[in-house]
Amino acid sequence: MTAKIAVLVSGGGTNLQALIDAKLKNGKIVQVISSRSDAYALQRAKNNNIKADVAERKNFNTSLEFENKILSLLDETKPDVIILAGFMHILSADFVNKFKNRIINVHPALIPAFCGKGFYGLKVHEAALNYGVKVTGATVHLVNDVPDGGKILKQKAVNILPGDTPEILQRRVMQEAEWQILPQAAEELCMKVNLFNNNNYPGRGVMIGCDKSGRLMLAYFIMGRSASSRSRIFERRDQDLIIKIIDDSKVADASLILYAPLRVLNNQVIVTNGDQTDTIYDFINHDKTFEEALRTREFEPDAPHFTPRISGILDLNSRKYKLNILKCGINNSCTREFFEYDAQAGYAHLIHTYNNNGEILPSFTGEPKLVENVSDDIDEFADSLWNALDDDNKVSLCVRYYDSFNSFDERIFNKYK
Repeated sequence: MTAKIAVLVSGGGTNLQALIDAKLKNGKIVQVISSRSDAYALQRAKNNNIKADVAERKNFNTSLEFENKILSLLDETKPDVIILAGFMHILSADFVNKFKNRIINVHPALIPAFCGKGFYGLKVHEAALNYGVKVTGATVHLVNDVPDGGKILKQKAVNILPGDTPEILQRRVMQEAEWQILPQAAEELCMKVNLFNNNNYPGRGVMIGCDKSGRLMLAYFIMGRSASSRSRIFERRDQDLIIKIIDDSKVADASLILYAPLRVLNNQVIVTNGDQTDTIYDFINHDKTFEEALRTREFEPDAPHFTPRISGILDLNSRKYKLNILKCGINNSCTREFFEYDAQAGYAHLIHTYNNNGEILPSFTGEPKLVENVSDDIDEFADSLWNALDDDNKVSLCVRYYDSFNSFDERIFNKYK
């Protein structure tokens, strides 16, 4: 699952080169479009066997004609993500909405300082020097219909030094900030698109599989929109994982949010989004099966969402794993779907509770998502997954890589302490 990236440029393409040099793992640049035919960025694209196209702004009478040309070129590659890297034109709301939350821009200042209409290129650095600020920097943000007004994704500060000119400052901001945070933000957005189709509220999720070196792995995350669902942390208890309430005063009913999401029995690791963890554990402990246990359970009774119960089990001996979802079906009947896999190096499967955000949360549909190229660096993978979860809604994440039954690496993230 590699996101396709189109980069829009207007000049030399130094930020494009930073993206190329970063060798992104979750995304691949498939197209570069320049608003100028003489932009050196086009040569950078050709040097790296990337499709290079031109939509010469001066050849179009209106912005609409110009944008329609860009859209026709984008239609040739159908990118998942668009990156504005020194693109000197403001895109219309209609254009942006076609790729909502999938366009990012790098701006050479710490937004909200020195940003908006009229602030571009050297003008930004001239303004910072004229104002006399001691610190500037760069920002990567989502693009919306307000110039430089989208959600901030990354920022990095850069000191202003005695003797700085706009040109010197511009170069240092690029080197110390833009070239670092733009690839980072691109990587994280691509991961989010790959795993969640840019859904900012996948809810709770289970991923099981194998890293590229052959180690078995699993991950579990929770998200929350209310004060009660956010007042939680993950904590290890022996080999199990439990959820603890941070502030009892914020939780009126803990029945659906307080449970042990991960329990270990002999050579099997059980991970679920509810108290069905205990049901599965008890059935297996009495020589019954994962399937038998879940046939006794249904989706959550939290109308109108009827949140699915999702479950997984990893057998460390056989190197097989199973996933299940219990969701609301016809006339509120329970639909039970089971999936079984042999572990394959570098691949995992992900299942989560919700297809997208909304007043009523729609249940996950289809088969578990195939995740490719699972890194054999647990920190790299765990950081990428944590950063792919929407920052406003994520609560906790646990990732484990198993060397054997009694030996595993674990990373736990808790947003709220």
